[in-house]
Parts: sequence; C-alpha cells; structure tokens
Amino acid sequence: MKYDVVVIGAGPAGMSAAIRLRKNGSSVAVIDEQHAPGGQIWRGVERNSGPVAEALGTDYRKGAALVQAFRACGADYMPETQVWQIEEGWNLFLTSGGKARRIGARVVLLANGAQERPVPFPGWTLPGVMTVGAAQILLKSGGMLPQGDVWIAGAGPLPLLYAIQLLGLEGRIAGFLDTSRKPGIAALTKLSGAWRDIPGLLKGARWLRDLRKSGKMVRGFHDLHAVGDGRLQYLEWQSAGERRKVKADVLLVHEGVVPRIHETMALGCAHEWNELQNYFTPRLDGWGETSKAGLFVAGDAGGIGGWLAATLSGEIAGLGIAKHLDVSFDAEGERHRAGLDKRLASARALRPFLDALYPPPTASIADEVIVCRCEEVTAAQIRSVAKVSAPDPNAVKAATRCGMGPCQGRQCGYSVQALVAEAHGIPPRDVSFFNIRPPLKPVTLGEIATLGDLEDAS
Repeated sequence: MKYDVVVIGAGPAGMSAAIRLRKNGSSVAVIDEQHAPGGQIWRGVERNSGPVAEALGTDYRKGAALVQAFRACGADYMPETQVWQIEEGWNLFLTSGGKARRIGARVVLLANGAQERPVPFPGWTLPGVMTVGAAQILLKSGGMLPQGDVWIAGAGPLPLLYAIQLLGLEGRIAGFLDTSRKPGIAALTKLSGAWRDIPGLLKGARWLRDLRKSGKMVRGFHDLHAVGDGRLQYLEWQSAGERRKVKADVLLVHEGVVPRIHETMALGCAHEWNELQNYFTPRLDGWGETSKAGLFVAGDAGGIGGWLAATLSGEIAGLGIAKHLDVSFDAEGERHRAGLDKRLASARALRPFLDALYPPPTASIADEVIVCRCEEVTAAQIRSVAKVSAPDPNAVKAATRCGMGPCQGRQCGYSVQALVAEAHGIPPRDVSFFNIRPPLKPVTLGEIATLGDLEDAS
C-alpha cells in the first residue's frame, strides 16, 4: 500500500503533522512503537487520571486534547510497529505482531523524538541503575514508583521534574546528586532571551526551591560509583576530600537528551554539530526537509526543544509537506495566518539558556568502565584501538564489535566518539558518528520470511 505521507512517531510532532495533513486531504499513515499515541512525554495520557495525572503536571494533561484530535483526524494509525529499514523512493519495511510488511510513501516525516544521553560510569550496568526517563515510563505506564533507598543523579529539567512528581505521589527519595556546574558566562549571556518564557523559568525555579527545602540535594561531588554484588547496593562519591558511601537500592541517572539520528544517518542526510550539547542534528530547511528530497524531520528528532516546540514544528512540517505534494498550496500564507513562527520562537526561548546551563559531562571515562553494553566493550579496549587507528569510530567498531549489538550504537555512539577524540587530541565535532546500516531495529529471519513476494506486500 502507498500513502501520500508516512509519519514515524506519534508524539507531539507526529500527531500535529498528521492532523494538519489530514485537513489538507492527504492520505497519512502514522507508525508508532508504542501501543497508544502520545509519545514519551504524554505516554498513557488517555488512561491516567486522579493523583498520577495530577502529579505529572499541567503540561502532561494538555496532551489529552491533542491525542483526541489525532484519533479523530482519520490517519491510518499503526501502533506497536517498528520501522527496520527505509529505502529512498520511499519504501518502508515494518514489523508488527511477529510479521513484516512493506508500505510506500511519497513523503516520509521522521517525528521519532529523542533519547536520554548515555553517560558510562563505574557500575552503570548494575541491576538497580536505570535512567530517569525509564522510571518516568514506569510511572506513566502503570503508576509504579521505585521502592527502597532511591537516589537520583544528574542535571537538567527532567530529573528535577521527576523528583517533584515522585514526592507529590508520596514517594521517597534518599537523595538527589546534582551533577550540574555553576552557571558560566555562556549561560548568563543566554539569560536575557530566556526571559521571554517567564513561566518556564519560574517553574524550574520552583522545582529547585522545593527540592532544596526537602534537604535531599547533594552538590559539589565527583567520581560517582554504583557498587554491588550482582545488583546495586550502595553508592560512593568524592566530596570535600573525603570518600562518602551510602546505601542505595535504586539509582536513577540523567544527563540530558539527544535527538534520534539513526534514520537520517543511515539515509546519508547532511548533519550539523550542536556545540553546546555535543550532538548531531540533521540539517533542515525552514519546513523541516532534510538534504534528501521528500524526507522531513519534526520535533526533538531535529533538535531538542520540548513538547510545545515539537507540536509547532510538526504543524510547520505538515504545511511544508503539503506544499511538496501540491505546489499550488499556499503554505506560506497558512504559516503566517497561524502565527507559527512567532509561537515557535516563544516556545524555544528557554532552550539556549538550558543548553548553556546544563552542558554535557566532560569527565573522562575510566578504563575499566563498560561503554558498549551490548558487546561488553570497555573504555580501555576502545582507547587501545583508537590510539593506533584513524580518528574514526568505525575503526573501533570493526576491531571490537562496539556498536554492533541490538541497540546499533544508540547507547555507545557518542561515548565512542568522545573517546576517539580524546585519543587523538581533537574536538568531538571533528570525529564522525558510526556508519548506520539497516536493520535499524532488531528483526528476526522469521519476520523477514513473512514478507514473501515484495511486490504483493502491503
């Protein structure tokens, strides 16, 4: 089957784009790995109510209206479906329910969001250590709260938000290890622009105030270790010249988010380097189109901006795609009448300040730390190869299998890039990312076999 547009991702950007495109009469399929629309930010929004919805906050509850509009727009929604290959043309190969199939599109929109930035440290692979985002998924999916001595370690808005949500549901936090640094000149220069989003600034200030009042925040430490025999049992860190040790059952970590770029990397799109946050983004025009004609990106997959910016960029991409499909469509006029540029600038006003306030970690990874969890490759093994090869992560990949596991480098890609840059004494921006090849997600031979005659697949 062939659609005018296939949207990958049913979060704020994907839903907004689909609604806009359906208004213009386009046939639209929306592919979603989750079982219900909403993306990570609004996961479970149709189901959650009462204390959980209240604790998750106003921004979370706002997602219900958009999900309802998306359900009613007439797009062909495909939940619990993975895209494992995209071919220019555009052909997309999917798996769902143990079977594979192929669909076609005139245009593809990637609205698959972001992922948490993996930051390897001693003990990060122990059971009991997980990301804040994973804990929030458990909260949104089933109202589950971590039990025992729960510690949060990280920086940025998400761990602060989760801590406030947890306390609001009468959960317990043993401590919050704040890894952020004192605001530097870069952050202070961005503060004037951030005042355009006073509610956002005040919200973050309230989170910090409430957490500090709780007496749970720990600052001014380094060299964090998660330690245990078979699972997390305690934490160690260095502070004021002393080594501190505390009991811990759960450690939730977070050091920011990065765009999902595997699809655009695999398709050979041009990318740019974000100097403040040390990540790649696909190069996009004003409508969200990549360097590959007919391939668009919206939302956090094109640069981290938050749910409101994602919603607006989805609308803009929808207009750009409508123009791509019908050159007579007045996309510019619709964009102006809806005030999308002004609204998007307002939604993004706080982001430059946050990016400068919460830069990515710079501490070197210890030799004994596992960097590639899938293939159990340590930092020492990566350094050993990097020192005697070209400054290319693919040389490390070939020698160690780093990045060849089920996650296809999603968990180790930027760490390997940083280690290669360190070994050669060059900035990370001068080191490429892994070469990404299909399948983009794990697929079994049995699933591939169900494709049968590709000409008859639908």
